[in-house]
Amino acid sequence: MSLENFGTNLNIAVIGASGGIGDAFLKRLIQSNQVETLYGFSRKAPLLTHKTLMYHPLDLTNESSIKAAARAIPDHIKLDMIIVATGILHDDDLQPEKGLRDLSLRHFQDVFAINSFGPALVMKYFLPKLHKDKRSVFAALSARVGSISDNRLGGWYAYRASKAALNMLIKNAAIEIARRYKHSVIIGLHPGTVDTNLSKPFQGSVPHQTLFSPEYAVEKMLSVINEITVEQSGKIFDYAGEEIIP
Repeated sequence: MSLENFGTNLNIAVIGASGGIGDAFLKRLIQSNQVETLYGFSRKAPLLTHKTLMYHPLDLTNESSIKAAARAIPDHIKLDMIIVATGILHDDDLQPEKGLRDLSLRHFQDVFAINSFGPALVMKYFLPKLHKDKRSVFAALSARVGSISDNRLGGWYAYRASKAALNMLIKNAAIEIARRYKHSVIIGLHPGTVDTNLSKPFQGSVPHQTLFSPEYAVEKMLSVINEITVEQSGKIFDYAGEEIIP
């Protein structure tokens, strides 16, 4: 993977750096001689250490924490790439709903806080860090199940709705940012089904050939990021570069 469309001496921020996909982004980007500084943000520090990696804590459910994380990047540094590699589908007390009987306010609040509200606040504080005079990309992990037109199975109410909301937030931000950041691109990325904790309980029905390693998914998504154009800003793409219709 080469980021030839970005040049050299790149400054890149990864939000969700300690997660399965975020960690894979760090490991892959650290290998690139094009990257000058890699900023990693997450609730807990990544296990990975490297001379190019600068870590700062970030709680996606706390606006003050997100604001402080953005301020940890010096004012004179402009970012070439921002990757939001966060998301929640389940935890010990939270499972995706199978039907209306399973809906709860707390479930919606918890899922939207991570999948929608958090990334929106990251946009608020991190998008002003992008270059104004050269190519830069903001990419947030979305999901194909957030597509309303592609929904044929139902279920997973909060997760589907939170990703659909994220897709709208991405579109809104792309329209606004284009007025001042003429070379910046704002997109959502569907990584496929990746072998991480998020997908673990649901991997039984996934064909082996379509269950990706984090490393493979990251390689594919970085290729999409490298090839994406300003004209495609505001859209959602899968790991193969195919547009997902909302």
